[in-house]
Amino acid sequence: MGHDVIGDVHGNASALVALLEKLGYRERAGVYRHPVRKAIFVGDFIDRGPEQVRTVTIARKMIDAGTALAVMGNHELNAIAWFLDDPDAPGEHLRRHRSLKYGDKNREQHEAFLAEVEHRRPLHEELVDWFLTLPLWLDLPELRVVHACWHPRFMQYVAGHLQAEARLTRELMVPATREPPDEAAKDTPEPTVFKAVEALTKGIEIRMPAGLTFRDKDGHVRDRVRVRWWDEKAITYRDAALLTLEERAGLPATPIPAHARIGYSDPKPVFVGHYWFTDTPAPLAPNAACLDYSIGKGGRLCAYRYDGEPALEAARFVSVGPSGVP
Repeated sequence: MGHDVIGDVHGNASALVALLEKLGYRERAGVYRHPVRKAIFVGDFIDRGPEQVRTVTIARKMIDAGTALAVMGNHELNAIAWFLDDPDAPGEHLRRHRSLKYGDKNREQHEAFLAEVEHRRPLHEELVDWFLTLPLWLDLPELRVVHACWHPRFMQYVAGHLQAEARLTRELMVPATREPPDEAAKDTPEPTVFKAVEALTKGIEIRMPAGLTFRDKDGHVRDRVRVRWWDEKAITYRDAALLTLEERAGLPATPIPAHARIGYSDPKPVFVGHYWFTDTPAPLAPNAACLDYSIGKGGRLCAYRYDGEPALEAARFVSVGPSGVP
């Protein structure tokens, strides 16, 4: 069976329908199906786009019918944490609705989803419970899927805490979202549940060299940067930082911390989302591909048609624009 790995949808249901139809899926009995293929979603169904609940409903029906699989994205993780009470702070939630450090940033990121569910408590809770059924990763015979980073050491560590099929629980959401009070603790190599879940759903992030910052896609000033974890040759800040070429040119050619050099050399391909690429879809490496091409920011919704080829090919990417524009 062939697989169609689909990138971050971010509430763009019309684009999702257009992409599915372009891939040869047709709606029968309320479910999009393909006669010989199965879809795999890389997570981030929600936030940003205009059709939040419809997007989740399309994917959920496909998964329930066995025509698709999915992993959890960081936006589903954040949605669960936004909804769940913090057992150690009465009146608060695991993801703060407002904080001294971030102000209203968490609400702003989650606003599109909240607009559809915040005042519909039963539906809100139902969707949060469904998000908890999504595994953190899939390791299939033919391919692997994780939202942001395939990190074997962290996976091995956190697997002993998870439910079957690499799933989180409400109880495990507490350590999974409990950020270390000491920022320096993030940069140590020792695994924790928080570090593992952060890496798998949000990528490997390291502190920038002293005094250097940049603005992220939402205009927030950052002193930590994600790295090209899949690239075994990316061992310096200049080569490893997931920034534009111009931004990277201003970074030193000094080595990044050893524990941030993950690499991916397995011949089984791995597919991710998360990284908001904007250029022409292409493999990251012969054995790795990102499917997030920024539909949540007016870019394209992208899929990769995998049929067991030994090296991933640019010609196998399929995409549509907002509202399904080709």
